[in-house]
Amino acid sequence: MTHAALPPQTLASPVPADAEYTLTPADFERIRRLIYDRAGISLHAGKQAMVYSRLSRRLRETRQPSFAAYLEGLERGAGGDAEWQEFVNCLTTNLTAFFREEHHFHAMVDDLRALAGRNGGKPLRIWCNAASTGEEPYSLAMTVIETLGVSAPAKLVCSDIDTKVLATAQRGVYAADSRGLSPERLKRHFLRGTGANSGSIRVKPELARLIEFRPFNLMNASWSALGDPFDMVFCRNVMIYFDGPTQRKVLERIHGVTRPGALLYVGHSENFTDSRDLFRLRGKTIYERV
Repeated sequence: MTHAALPPQTLASPVPADAEYTLTPADFERIRRLIYDRAGISLHAGKQAMVYSRLSRRLRETRQPSFAAYLEGLERGAGGDAEWQEFVNCLTTNLTAFFREEHHFHAMVDDLRALAGRNGGKPLRIWCNAASTGEEPYSLAMTVIETLGVSAPAKLVCSDIDTKVLATAQRGVYAADSRGLSPERLKRHFLRGTGANSGSIRVKPELARLIEFRPFNLMNASWSALGDPFDMVFCRNVMIYFDGPTQRKVLERIHGVTRPGALLYVGHSENFTDSRDLFRLRGKTIYERV
């Protein structure tokens, strides 16, 4: 998907002069345009230190002498789709925790009951489109089981553009002292590691069975692969990385893959009242599909 040209950005805090590589303004601008076209992410001028830190590791791994050489090879297709995926993985942010923005999970209890009654026994379909390392998907699955039972008629499709964090999510192994998990939930939903695995926990099979993990780029033109329409969509703290036109395009596509009356849960700093023709505000950072 190709976007309109971005306005040029100036580097506010350049990378230190003694750094291993030189990140020139032209390099940063090129990176900024490539990640915008590839993933819809809008990088601002203050992000050059973050870009240097994350991409310089990839330069070392691929033995590239400079950012310019790496980017030239990337655009030339030297590493194929795999290297494009590495590029995207480097520049995506994955901040997550179990039951983050907890008010959503309290609201979800009543929403699940209402939607299950409305669906007349048909399985609920829930999409988490920023799965990251899995804490949010498993929080959703725990809420589903606690509300509708262990044999709940529900399916969670959990996706992310970053393939490395998805691999972590699929393993379902976490530190036993992970933030956001109560002792009751630890006992009910996780298996404790022993011996060499002491201090770790693994999600129980009944939790994992509800979830299908898959890579997905929100800029992908083909959303039909997601399958039947969704009843709930969690798209939290994703749109903050997009500009206005990209946000609108993604909202239109989410509207197209949800049922009438479906619910959209977004991050605490995200507001889509300008798109009330698609989704109307129903509660605190919860929208209903028009």
